[in-house]
Amino acid sequence: MSAIPATVSASSAPVGPSRLPASSARHARMAGSDDEPAWVRRLLIGIAIGFFALFLLLPLATVFHEALHKGFELYWAAISEPDARASIWLTLIAAAIAVPLNLVFGVAAAWAIARFEFRGKKYLVTLIDLPFSVSPVIAGLIYVLVFGAQGWFGGWLQAHDLKIVFAVPGIVLATIFVTFPFVARELIPLMQAQGRDEEEAAIVLGASGWQMFRKVTLPNIKWGLLYGVILCNARAMGEFGAVSVVSGHIRGLTNTMPLHVEILYNEYQFQAAFAVASLLALLALVTLALKSAIEWKASHTANETKDTR
Repeated sequence: MSAIPATVSASSAPVGPSRLPASSARHARMAGSDDEPAWVRRLLIGIAIGFFALFLLLPLATVFHEALHKGFELYWAAISEPDARASIWLTLIAAAIAVPLNLVFGVAAAWAIARFEFRGKKYLVTLIDLPFSVSPVIAGLIYVLVFGAQGWFGGWLQAHDLKIVFAVPGIVLATIFVTFPFVARELIPLMQAQGRDEEEAAIVLGASGWQMFRKVTLPNIKWGLLYGVILCNARAMGEFGAVSVVSGHIRGLTNTMPLHVEILYNEYQFQAAFAVASLLALLALVTLALKSAIEWKASHTANETKDTR
């Protein structure tokens, strides 16, 4: 009797779960993870939409309704009267000074932290995050303690006829403090993830430091930089706590838009208060739109870069 071969060809071997390709096993796990009932998904989506409508859409709709329900003429009168125009102008001035300064600091700090190792690096990162943990009101009180009439430098400032607290310089300083981390915090993880290979290659090819920054570093961080600037500008225009402490609430002189809204509301001028508040709400919507556009453009650019590679 001839012996029957004990070996079985691989092609005839049964394919069990352990022999499935990795992609098939992954798809099987994904299919198995979608076992929850449809009503659970609908409930979670409904809860999310409900919170979104209640805490975001409803307040925005209320602001615009209260601002416009008495007619556009009263709305325009409220935002064009002298004190309102002064508050808008002061808000723009504070943002126009604070944002570029934080832009320069943010780029320099991110470059130093992401590219170099030095003593005190951890402390610098901690100090950058300080405005996130300190109350804006406390920050304003610190400026009053330092630059106020009874503060550390109050006598010297009075002797030289310089005024910081209850004047525009104090508002700008407070705005710079509360917006301090935004640009740096957007750029530090981005530059750390990118590494420094391209910059080192540019230096090897003979580029100067400025050429390397302008042609290599800046194009790589431009979307993160714009993102940080937009958030910084939105916070600068909407800041209330620190600015309230150092401003003195002088109508037409040291009131920014948020402070002007508070004064109008406390005086029961509700329509005027909501009219000025609607400008801040428009700023928030524009900021959100720009933020979404930059995120989409950044992801689109990243996908194109991967495809070309």
